[in-house]
Amino acid sequence: MAPELPRQSLVGMLGPAFVAAVAYVDPGNVAANLTAGARYGYLLLWVLVLANAMAVLVQFLSAKLGVVTGRTLPELLGQRLGRRARYAYWAQAELVAAATDLAEVIGGAVALQLLFGTPLLVGALITGAASLLLLALHSRRGIRRFEAAVIFLLVVIAAGFLSGLVVAPPDPAAAAAGLVPRFAGAETVLLAASMLGATVMPHAIYLHSALARDHHGVVDPSRRHAVLAATRLDVVTALVLAGVVNIAMLLLAASSLRGAAGTDTLAGAHAAVVSELGLGVGLLFAVGLLASGLASTSVGAYAGAAIMAGLLHVRVPMLLRRLLTLVPALVVVGAGVDPTWALVLSQVVLSFGIPFALVPLVRLTGDRSLMGEHTSGPVTRWTARLAVALVIALNVVLVVLVVTGAA
Repeated sequence: MAPELPRQSLVGMLGPAFVAAVAYVDPGNVAANLTAGARYGYLLLWVLVLANAMAVLVQFLSAKLGVVTGRTLPELLGQRLGRRARYAYWAQAELVAAATDLAEVIGGAVALQLLFGTPLLVGALITGAASLLLLALHSRRGIRRFEAAVIFLLVVIAAGFLSGLVVAPPDPAAAAAGLVPRFAGAETVLLAASMLGATVMPHAIYLHSALARDHHGVVDPSRRHAVLAATRLDVVTALVLAGVVNIAMLLLAASSLRGAAGTDTLAGAHAAVVSELGLGVGLLFAVGLLASGLASTSVGAYAGAAIMAGLLHVRVPMLLRRLLTLVPALVVVGAGVDPTWALVLSQVVLSFGIPFALVPLVRLTGDRSLMGEHTSGPVTRWTARLAVALVIALNVVLVVLVVTGAA
């Protein structure tokens, strides 16, 4: 039986999962979920429920890997792969990181435009600068202060996107019908892949092992059961909160924005929220989107640094990393690409990166020589394998649709 933790110790062990959970409520989620709800109502609600259930399992496995081994997923991969394989693996991980950063910076820029009329390019620069301040907090004050700042922003995000449901609750019967798995054409498959990529985030899978390792340090074997029990609570609480926020986005769009003009863009969705639910809810919506962009872009930079350190054996300061990865997002914004469509497509790219993170995670956490008594049991391993199979199957269908021109 695992030893019980004093209340103070338990509270002190919470935090890493809440930072990882920010990746699950980033602007890419907002774009994908609002688009799905506004166009198809409750049809794809089942995708979010399934994806969030997968996220709980996946993030716990990643955190457990960091606690038990004291190493990150990228570090363990870097130790097992040859030079060419490491570089190839790093290249796909960097592509995923770039897609993540694109979504987060664009989301913050759109939010600033909605709130203050700031031009998108200026808003993108401000979002990048604010994320630098958050990362400086990590560098100078340590991970606990950084976690506290990110958790505060997560609360703001939750308030911003849950407020609309208080004013206009969804139809319970219609929402229940949305739990039945089904599609309605090629575009719903594209949106499902986008929602999946926005929910089960590859960079969050790489990151959580680093967050757990950095938060807990080297865990004595005699305390691992207690730390893992706290980690389980941390993951379930944080991911349930993120899941509720994700589902709220779709429910809000399905109940209040369906049929409204312009809801295929974030600005149009905001205008529809203001029109249907009032200026106050619209303000909270924009504030939630801004908090989402600021928090998630900082977390993304943290993940990118962990990926580079583990796979390339190169440690780049997070502040420098933030500056370098800001460039592609600024180029896209400056080129005038439609921000909402760029967000949705970025999530599709993330969906393709999920198997590259999931497959090694499942294999490593099922390796008894590495995990010892904390090796994943048969039920966990097969559940995780089923999740991987579902992701790969959805991506194969998406490729076929794109190649044939059906999507």
